[in-house]
Amino acid sequence: MSKRIYLSSPHMSDEGYEKAYIQEAFDTNRIAPLGKNVDEFEKELAAMVKIKSAAALSSGTAAIHMALKAAGVSQGDIVFCQDLTFSASANPIIYQNANPVFIDSDYQTWNMDPKKLEEAFEKYPNVKAVVVVHLYGLSAKIDEIVNLCKKHNVTLIEDAAESLGTLYKGKHTGTFGDYGIYSFNGNKIITTSGGGMLVSNNEERIAKVRFWATQSRDAARHYQHSELGYNYRMSNIVAGIGRGQLKVLDKRIEKKKYIFDYYRKELGILEGLEMMPVNDWNKPNFWLSCILLRNSKVRPLTIIEALEAENIESRPIWKPMHMQPFFEKYDYIGEGVSKEIFNNGLCLPSDTKMTDEDLKRVCDIIKRLWN
Repeated sequence: MSKRIYLSSPHMSDEGYEKAYIQEAFDTNRIAPLGKNVDEFEKELAAMVKIKSAAALSSGTAAIHMALKAAGVSQGDIVFCQDLTFSASANPIIYQNANPVFIDSDYQTWNMDPKKLEEAFEKYPNVKAVVVVHLYGLSAKIDEIVNLCKKHNVTLIEDAAESLGTLYKGKHTGTFGDYGIYSFNGNKIITTSGGGMLVSNNEERIAKVRFWATQSRDAARHYQHSELGYNYRMSNIVAGIGRGQLKVLDKRIEKKKYIFDYYRKELGILEGLEMMPVNDWNKPNFWLSCILLRNSKVRPLTIIEALEAENIESRPIWKPMHMQPFFEKYDYIGEGVSKEIFNNGLCLPSDTKMTDEDLKRVCDIIKRLWN
């Protein structure tokens, strides 16, 4: 069997930063959901993205859930959500017994189309929140989306799970809206094995999220709960991994860009193959290198199967929410752009441990399909 090449797997630092923080947690016996690593991880990430406050949570999904709760989303409310995304962007809307309305993407960003968002506001004037996604590390047209949300006085939540380190006009994604979320799942650009972060300039709301996420324990000698609570806090061990990973984020972004540029040079010449869109105002983290085959004789599944046969992992683009069996009953505002990207798109292996030999192997397999 040939060497396995992964789509995007965990990559610990060569310097052993993570082990040092984990060892400190063991030495101090802080093997718990709280501790120095949790506090410092929150501060260090907030400082890096230049935002006032952060809450370290058990997952990016938990962070979206807490953002919706902090925004006051409740039963029967309408929440606009990007259509082309992973289900974790939409599931917490259902947790809050609210109703998602899915908004189509545009080809320029693959993310929420501001024109379709404006149409949605016309159809649904009483909206509680908007969940926009920065897919695959590509920033949305966030200025336009922010302006629309301000115009309609609606809370904006940025799902930056895939875009930690991505800059839009020099500013970090996740810091434009009222709330931003990051994910540290095992396949993300940096990982804590699992975990997430909610960030905001509203320090009072982040403090409230920390309270909810720690089972809403009141400040009483006995166990007392005046509000519904959640077991959503990040563990001190996990946070230690995150602190170490933050130190190598720039290296990971550099390698992800190298991978994208390699694919663009080697595969961009193939007839009908388009690389994912990178705009002048966007400095992506290139989490995954994706392609589009709208006008090609080769189909995404053909590439997936050819790579699978050589022990190489790739993946289709996220299936839009309005096409999902669970969500298809909810409204969708769009013209099928997200569906076309899904039908014709593909995520190529983008693992930061890939060598030039690995990249050449992937490209050679794909090129043969055009012969």
